[in-house]
Amino acid sequence: MNQPLAYIHPEAKIAQNVVIEPFTTISKNVEIGEGTWIGPNVTIMEGARIGKNCKIFPGAVISGITTVIGDHTVIRECVTISRGTKDKYKTVVGSHCLIMAYVHIAHDCVVGNNVILANAVQVAGHVTIDDHAIISGTSAIHQFCRIGAHVMISGGSLVRKDVPPFTKAGREPLGYCGINSVGLRRRGFSNEKINEIQEIYRVIYLKGYNNSQALDYLEVNFPPSKERDEIINFMNNSDRGIMKGLD
Repeated sequence: MNQPLAYIHPEAKIAQNVVIEPFTTISKNVEIGEGTWIGPNVTIMEGARIGKNCKIFPGAVISGITTVIGDHTVIRECVTISRGTKDKYKTVVGSHCLIMAYVHIAHDCVVGNNVILANAVQVAGHVTIDDHAIISGTSAIHQFCRIGAHVMISGGSLVRKDVPPFTKAGREPLGYCGINSVGLRRRGFSNEKINEIQEIYRVIYLKGYNNSQALDYLEVNFPPSKERDEIINFMNNSDRGIMKGLD
């Protein structure tokens, strides 16, 4: 159902059962999947790709070329999502995400699935946020940082370093606050698996090793597992370095 007071470019591809409210502008070369609701006063610029059953609330600006939004993602009021540049040529937000009011996601970011960005989180360019991460309100993430899967970051945080998967991060400067055991239990991780992850991070943060020593110790003394390998690979591929432990 499209309101006559909305502007929809004739070359935009709008699926069935899409609702577009008044005073919204949708440019050419935009594709919107079925069942999506676009609220009033939304601007969707050229090149955007929006999946099925999304909700985009008033005042949001989704920029091309190109911005890709997955299925079942909710984008609340006054969110801004910037276009890709020559680096990646796209900005991506995955499926089943909740992007709360006043969030900014800058150019060339990649946000995974089931991610929550709370109110007024500011994400600089070239940031990667992996699946199931939760970033609490008014946090700011430095460009080129990576946030691992199943991470929980406390409100008002300044994220200047990479945050490894399965952890909690907080305080200033940002540091390790333990593993995200509550979130892991909610997502079906067993007690044995949670204990394994906790022991891995004790080696990394509490045994007095530097990162290279900790990685060598893990590879020798911990049997391979999906979680162990994910943590090791994350640290080995960290360009900005990982967050520190807390004193």
